[in-house]
Amino acid sequence: MAATNTKTFAYTARDGAGKVVKGRVEGTTEAVAIGKLRTMGVSPITVAESSGGTGLNREISFGSFGQKRVDLKDLAVMSRQLATMLAAGLSLLRALTILADQTENKKLGETLNDVRSQIESGWSFSDSLAKHPDVFPRLMVFLVKAGETGGFLDGALESIAGNFESDVKLRATIKSALTYPIAVLIMAFLAVIGMLIFIVPVFEAMFADFGGELPFATQVLVVLSANMIWIVPLLAVIIIAGTAWWRKNKNEDRVRAFIDPLRLKVPVFGLLFKKVAIARFTRNFSTMMGSGVPILQSLAIVGETSGNWVIEEALRKVQDSVRQGRSIAAPLAEEPVFPAMVTQMIAVGEDSGSLETMLAKIADFYDEEVQSTAESLTALIEPLMIGVIGAVIGGMIIALYMPVFSIFEQIN
Repeated sequence: MAATNTKTFAYTARDGAGKVVKGRVEGTTEAVAIGKLRTMGVSPITVAESSGGTGLNREISFGSFGQKRVDLKDLAVMSRQLATMLAAGLSLLRALTILADQTENKKLGETLNDVRSQIESGWSFSDSLAKHPDVFPRLMVFLVKAGETGGFLDGALESIAGNFESDVKLRATIKSALTYPIAVLIMAFLAVIGMLIFIVPVFEAMFADFGGELPFATQVLVVLSANMIWIVPLLAVIIIAGTAWWRKNKNEDRVRAFIDPLRLKVPVFGLLFKKVAIARFTRNFSTMMGSGVPILQSLAIVGETSGNWVIEEALRKVQDSVRQGRSIAAPLAEEPVFPAMVTQMIAVGEDSGSLETMLAKIADFYDEEVQSTAESLTALIEPLMIGVIGAVIGGMIIALYMPVFSIFEQIN
């Protein structure tokens, strides 16, 4: 009798209570494995052959470590592809199946499979997306919900794709403006540490042979060099601890209430951060208004997605104003973060019934402003950073050679 070729399949399934479960099942083929899962009373979501076994051969899983997160670019591509397939007449379930199979982002593929399974269980598309807040932003959930309610889901998805693509471009502009100064500062920091560790001790030994008292600036460098053995580890610990604390607490209201106003006041970059926040707020607001999302919900969501606590607080005041039957522009005009041009255009849009169009024009204007500001900053920062680095490194070199100059003076 020929031996059967039994394989092990890893599966993700949903049990009778709707809970997602994972495990392994054996079978000669994938179809046999799926049949076993159905007899176990679970509904398979994904079934794939596993090379793992038990003991030392067991597949090692690191959870989300090393797994690419889902960013706005992934969501923009997914939304546009989904809108195209729905407009072509494919069913939502079929479109989600295709997207889950072809997406390069493993986490997004698994999430789309779970969303499809929830839809098969009777959930709406928007509610299924809302169950994954770490992947799908609230802005996307509410726009999808508006598209479902109004019967224009493909159009809503196109709006989402365009919105996210603009946001991706905006973020790329910011990164390009910040990359150069950050890289230069890191190089300068490493150069200073290198000089203190390797160069200053050589001069210190030479100064010890000369005798006499060192100038104050040289003494400072010598003391720093002698203590680098504990200063460098301490700096490393502070940087690591600070980064971990920031990642954990950066979204806390108390932290944002302190940091975000300071961001707007930072020399050189404060204006850029302000323009970015306004561009994001007006674009998101325009998109939600055009998709038919209720205005109070829109104001709450665009406040959260603006990326700045100052604007979010201002929009809370606008919500109170709208609840009382007042306009949007009036409370915005009382907030110094919003330029007069923005509030005036919003007021004109309210009066003329073209608020969505005005918001889109403001967003386009500030997108261009961010681009030009970033280019100007790059041109301004380059000579500025060169001057700063020259002053720091040059100052250290002068401090090292001051004792030599003093010796020459004594010889003369």
